[in-house]
Amino acid sequence: MLNFKYTIIGAGVVGLAIARQLSKTNSGETDVLVLEKEKSFGQGISSRNSEVIHSGIYYPTGSQKHLFCVKGRQMIYAYCKEKNIPHFKCGKLVVATVQEEEAVLEGLLDRSIDNQVKGVFKISKKEALALEPEIKVHAALWLTETGIVDAHSLMKSLESDTTKNNATVAYGSTVVNIEKQRDEFRIVLADGEIISSRFLINSAGMSATDISARLGIIPEKLYPCKGVYFSYSGKHSVKHLIYPIPKQNLAGLGIHATIDLSGKLRFGPDTDYTDAIDDYSVNENRLEAFYLSAKCMFPKIEKEKMHPDMAGIRPKIQGPFSATIKDFYIREESSKGFPGYINLLGIESPGLTSCLAIAEEVCGLL
Repeated sequence: MLNFKYTIIGAGVVGLAIARQLSKTNSGETDVLVLEKEKSFGQGISSRNSEVIHSGIYYPTGSQKHLFCVKGRQMIYAYCKEKNIPHFKCGKLVVATVQEEEAVLEGLLDRSIDNQVKGVFKISKKEALALEPEIKVHAALWLTETGIVDAHSLMKSLESDTTKNNATVAYGSTVVNIEKQRDEFRIVLADGEIISSRFLINSAGMSATDISARLGIIPEKLYPCKGVYFSYSGKHSVKHLIYPIPKQNLAGLGIHATIDLSGKLRFGPDTDYTDAIDDYSVNENRLEAFYLSAKCMFPKIEKEKMHPDMAGIRPKIQGPFSATIKDFYIREESSKGFPGYINLLGIESPGLTSCLAIAEEVCGLL
């Protein structure tokens, strides 16, 4: 049996950020262990998203999503600069295409003030077209602090920092059972290996509720929500992120236009609640819906140049018919009889942006 002080389940961007943070002050070889069932880091949620560094204007003031996004954005830009991780503060337009949507922009502008998000400006049609000539726009919000990051390079750097601090990252390690025995957790792996750990952090993404259930905690219900992307092969002049008005209760941010660091244009994701947590196929039948959605913002877009790209699945706590916006679930579970157990559930967007801030929070809880 192997003994560790801290064990983290899940090597996505949040799990690796937590491991890095813990290993900075606990650098013994038996201090920090990361268990990941896949053969490498970030094979789920962390590598199947828009790679956007969000500003923090969407989330209820004082929520964990708001606070960690605003703090995490500053931290991630600083970290990327320090480590030479490819990123680009390209800015974002939230677009009202008709006058009736302008009130939503005003509400988002008010929220940005409440959330102390700097660099948010309401701009006119003329000003928006000066930034993005191809769009249909009545008015827009211009967010100067939003950007994009190479998520793979970010995770590779977090993993490197972690292992340099003598932490262990064990890939191909599937957890099949967990028991609490006095002041430690006994973690059984699929190959029969048993890990003893004083503290246990559940950062398993879509599998996080299963991990809690193995320990005997009745977890928050997760609603897998699939989102697919279509790329665009035609010529374009898009230089910024372009988002529509968000859906009611933040069920989604709408099918938006993003660019990656090479300038590739992509539309997505949509919002499709599903029972499958590992179906990453892209149904070509969704092309028409994507085309019509994209055409609302880009009147000259050509459907034949839109192609299936990728899909991701969000671990939502907010169900398909929920009337309220759900926050991250990040808690130390002493109240449920499991001191030393940290549960992270529903870590969807803005989880990537928030990863370093979440890591600090988890270390504080420990």
